[in-house]
Amino acid sequence: MNDKPYIQARAMDWRAALAANQRKTILVMCSFVLIYLAIGFFIDLYIYGAFSQNNFMSVFHALIALKIFPMITFASGVVALIAIGITFALHDRIMLLGTTYHPVTESGASDLAEQQLYNLVEELKIAAGLRYMPKIYIIEADYLNAFASGYSEKSAMIAVTRGLMQKLTREELQAVMAHELSHIRHGDIKLTLMVSVLSNLMLMMVDILFYNTLFSRRDRDENGWILIVIVLLRYVLPLITILLMLYLSRTREYMADAGSVELMRDNQPLGKALLKIANDHDQNYEQYQRAYGKTTHENVRQAAYIFDPFDNDIHPIKSTMSFFSTHPAIRDRLDAIGFDK
Repeated sequence: MNDKPYIQARAMDWRAALAANQRKTILVMCSFVLIYLAIGFFIDLYIYGAFSQNNFMSVFHALIALKIFPMITFASGVVALIAIGITFALHDRIMLLGTTYHPVTESGASDLAEQQLYNLVEELKIAAGLRYMPKIYIIEADYLNAFASGYSEKSAMIAVTRGLMQKLTREELQAVMAHELSHIRHGDIKLTLMVSVLSNLMLMMVDILFYNTLFSRRDRDENGWILIVIVLLRYVLPLITILLMLYLSRTREYMADAGSVELMRDNQPLGKALLKIANDHDQNYEQYQRAYGKTTHENVRQAAYIFDPFDNDIHPIKSTMSFFSTHPAIRDRLDAIGFDK
């Protein structure tokens, strides 16, 4: 008999969590806009010669006072707003980038397993009190993973790998779907979406600017300032991005696990599913390493996955962000739901 207490989902204030996630999303969006503006401002300083012949303060004041129009700063701000708009409009396609996938609908299931998946999600959607049925996608991949995304309950989507459907029992698959639906119910899918997409766009932009600055040929007087800019681009801004990524509190995974236990009224299915997913990644390390490696844009899905392969060194391409996990350790998650290993 398991004497460890469950997390009692009903004891959590879901409305407070919703409000907190809404505030976090707005803060994240504003933060990224400011970072884009900061990068643009540095480029303007660079273009107008602020880093040569002791012109820094004069050019800085001229840009601030708009005596010189900060063209790149303005353009960067527009790019940031467009990026946010595109993220909202094309979130499902962005989150599925690089994968082979197809949608599953009530009348469009290609086999019994897909129909069962649709029915499971529909049943849990009703049990969770959600008004809208999320879109369902199957990713053709052998590894076991799943994620939910979207900017609202109405636009929500759930993606499941083929491997997850094949290797989990019906009850375990139902528990994973309950976990993903809990993310939708708690409203943290929008926060995950914004952080995942914008942080990776930011790192791509920083890399481009870094190499452009590194290999550009300018006056020798600028060398000291260029070194400062390189440090800012290569280390400071990525670090800020990492901190924003870590702003995705690990509590949201605990809450989604607790939501799954609440919907299932049992901690065993989710506990078994999490163990099976983690063990399967360990047992098929080399195979999954190749699979994740061949699938582009995995960083975009990292924070949304139910199991973080980056945290277990599955992905061969190492970015700075790969060393910081947004997910609690599996053993901690199992302890939190009172699952006796």
